[in-house]
Formats: sequence, structure tokens, C-alpha cells
Amino acid sequence: MGLVEHHAAFVGALREAGVPVSVAESIDAVEAMRHLDLLDRDGFREGIAAALVKRAGHRPAFDLLFDLWYPAATGARADAPAEPAERTGRLAVGDPDAEALRERLRAALLDPDRVAGDRAVRGAARQAVARFGRGPRGGWLSASAIGAVDPGTLMAGLLAAVLGERGDPGRTTLAEQTARARFGAGIAAFEREVQAETRRRRAEEVGRDAVARAAPPPLERIELGAATREQLVELRRAVAPLARRLAARLAHRRRSAPRGRVDFRRTVRASLASGGVPLDVVARPRHPHKPEIVVVCDLSSSVRPFAQFTLLFIAALRQQFTRLRVFGFVDSLDEITEQLAPDAELGDALARVVREARVVRRSGSTDYGEALAALVREHRDALTPATSLLVLGDGRSNYGSSGIEALREAAGAVRHAFWLNPEPRRSWGSGDSEALRYGEVVEMTEVRDLEQLSAFIEQLATA
Repeated sequence: MGLVEHHAAFVGALREAGVPVSVAESIDAVEAMRHLDLLDRDGFREGIAAALVKRAGHRPAFDLLFDLWYPAATGARADAPAEPAERTGRLAVGDPDAEALRERLRAALLDPDRVAGDRAVRGAARQAVARFGRGPRGGWLSASAIGAVDPGTLMAGLLAAVLGERGDPGRTTLAEQTARARFGAGIAAFEREVQAETRRRRAEEVGRDAVARAAPPPLERIELGAATREQLVELRRAVAPLARRLAARLAHRRRSAPRGRVDFRRTVRASLASGGVPLDVVARPRHPHKPEIVVVCDLSSSVRPFAQFTLLFIAALRQQFTRLRVFGFVDSLDEITEQLAPDAELGDALARVVREARVVRRSGSTDYGEALAALVREHRDALTPATSLLVLGDGRSNYGSSGIEALREAAGAVRHAFWLNPEPRRSWGSGDSEALRYGEVVEMTEVRDLEQLSAFIEQLATA
């Protein structure tokens, strides 16, 4: 396989992993190869990334696949043993090889020559995988190699070697902060190199396609209900631009709206200057509506992971729209706008909702019928022709009242009505799901990840 064919396979793997690469970008990368030194792997990586990667969130997937398609080596490394030792599943406490590796890593982190030190860190990582990377049942495990070396316990000794006895033991000096940051970055680099070497070895045994398919998806394809705490932090940063885009596009639509109806009196008056011939038609100025958003959010346990994300989205919307009202419900509807401050932490916001909002009054089972009826009955003033209504939930009514007539009344009173459903479309209408019936009244959209949410916002902005 030639270099161009190999590159085409690499681009295909990027697309399967969710990294969008156009034909033009792929051609740009091929053109860049003509000017890159193929022996300079880091420079080659950065040159290809400049042509293919458009978002920072796609870089981890690119790096992972680059290591598989353009590995640093094949087979056993010259700087590592040819055969790994037998593993029992226990960490190599007291193992002389592990102690030697720890000392090698310690010396690499202390090396004042950063280039030589980085090279030594990579060598230590490869040797750790070769010696300790085999799992007890075969296969290659990065956790085994990292656990055997246990690099996190080196920090105290590294700081002592650099700082000695200087400074007040009770205070954290600038020198200590700098050293901690430096050594922390080096330890993190060691762990990344271990993971990359583990993937390389695994790919040689089971095939790089199998390893690529097991790679974590990019941020925009992570299912919102399954996001970890760290991923929720990243999602919060990613949601803020979506809220700004929604606000900006709605504002643009108001500015570029066509003029209003013909102002007959002013048109006749203007025609006097041309002998009564209405050469210029004068229109009444159009008064654009101020966008208002009303959000109705299911907070029951069945959609609680998704509700955590929607609360992030709502908090981002609050930073862009001053006229936004939020209602949460389980078996009872209550307004929770005040609990969702724009700059509040997610945990604090959820705690305030649980503590202050009356969303559970009876059984604690989801009751869409009561929630939709209460919205129309008690908060009719929030539903105006200038309002966009967003309903966030799976539409599962626990075989109770669906509230379809209340939903129809609410949808008829507002300008736009949309429903975001975290369940896959194939599950709509199954069991106690009323999603298909609700979808006949308001437009229902499957939103399970950031990519689908972005597509929905594009649709809402042009509605």
C-alpha cells in the first residue's frame, strides 16, 4: 500500500470516528506531505493535523488514530525487552525491574535538557509496556504498566531533589508550584506514551481497525445521559457557544426581517412631490418580537442524566436571553428559573431544585398529563405569540394521562413549540411512551448527543 492509499485509509478512519474531513482537506494533507520530513514524526503529525483537524475537541481522536496508522515503530522496540514477563495480575511491588524503571523515569523528569528528557520519558514508557504491559489473561493493558511503575508516587522525591530544604514547609512557594506543574506534565506525558504504546502493541495483534473502533467518541458524539463528570465540564464549555449562536441568529432574523405593511397615508404624502404618482411606497416600520423561551423539563429519575445536561444548556441560555422561564416536573410542575443561575455549578443548581422546587408532591412517578395541564392552567401568561416552547423529556407517562389536549393548547398559544427527546427514535411509542402522539402536536427531535443538539439549534434558529 502506497503512502496516498495509506492516507486515504487514515482519513476514512477519522470520518468513522466522527472527525469531519472534507475531500479538499484530505488533498491539502497530501500536498503537505510533499513538504514534510517523514522522519520527523512530531513535525509530520502537526503538519497533517493542521490540514485535517478543525476543532480542538477532535484532536484526541486524531492523535489516537495517527498513532495507529503512523506508529513510531513495529514489533519489539530496541529500547525495550523483546518478550514481556509473565504477569499474575498483581503490581510489581519490590520488583527490581520496576524499581529500575522508576529510577529511569525519575532521571528523565529531572533532566535539565527537556528534549533529552522527553526522549527518555518515551523510552521508559515503552520499556514499561514491554516488561509489565501484559495482562493476567493476555492482551496489553496500559493500567498494568502504569501501576507497576506507579509514577504518581515520584512527586515528593522529585520536589525534594529540586527544592531541597528551601522555603517554609507550611507554604507553597512559586518555585514549588512551577516544579509541580513541570513534573505533573512529565508524569502525564509518561502515561500518554504508555497508552499509545499499549494501543500500538494491541493493534499489531488484533488489527488497528478493531482498536480504532474501541476508541472513545469525540465530545459531540458522547451520549448526554452517559457523560462522566469530567465530560460534563467539557460539555458545559461546548454548550455556551451553541447558546450564543442561537441568540445571535435570532437577533439577525429580527434585524433582517422584511418591512411591514404599506403605510397608505405616508405613501400618498410622499407622492405629492412627484405630482401624485406614488413612485416610492412607504412601509410601516416592523416591530420585531423580543424572543422569549419557556422550557418545560422532565426531572424524573428515568431522564435524570439527560436532565443534568439540559440544565447546563438552560444555564447557558440564561446568559443570552433575559426573558426565559424554566419549569421542572416529576408528578407536579413548578417554576425553577431562579434556581438555575447562569454561573451556578450544576451540583448546586440541582441541590436547590430538589430543596426548593415542588416537583414531587404525590407518588414521585412521572405525570406528563398533570404537568402539561398545570402549565396551561397556572402559567398561561408565559405562553404568548412571542414565545418558543421547549419540552425536554422522554414522553413516558407511566400509563397515566398523556395531557395531549393541554399540549395542543400550549402549542397553539406560542409561536414555536419543540420537543427534545433523549430516547432513540426506535423506542418512541413502545411501552408507556407517548412520544409518537406528542410528535403529532409538536415537532419532536431526538437529541442524544451534542451533534444532534447543534443540528436542532440550527433548525430552531431558522424556524
